[in-house]
Amino acid sequence: MPVKQQIGVVISTKMQKTIVVKIENKYLHPIYSKTMLKTKKYLAHDDLEQCNIGDQVLVQECRPLSKRKRWKLVKIILKSSLIT
Repeated sequence: MPVKQQIGVVISTKMQKTIVVKIENKYLHPIYSKTMLKTKKYLAHDDLEQCNIGDQVLVQECRPLSKRKRWKLVKIILKSSLIT
């Protein structure tokens, strides 16, 4: 079974060793044939606490680490220019 990986943007780093990642998916509406945008937020494990808000990251599905945390940070693709 392949491991699911997705690219998203960090929107919160207020928890210890946890980040909130926003992942956007585009899909075609079945009736109107319009491209729609769906947004979902995931909690991901950031062991070294190296992410900042606005970073583009690659997260990977893993075993349950807590009640809502089922993803872990693989790498930071693009660092944010925001100073936090």
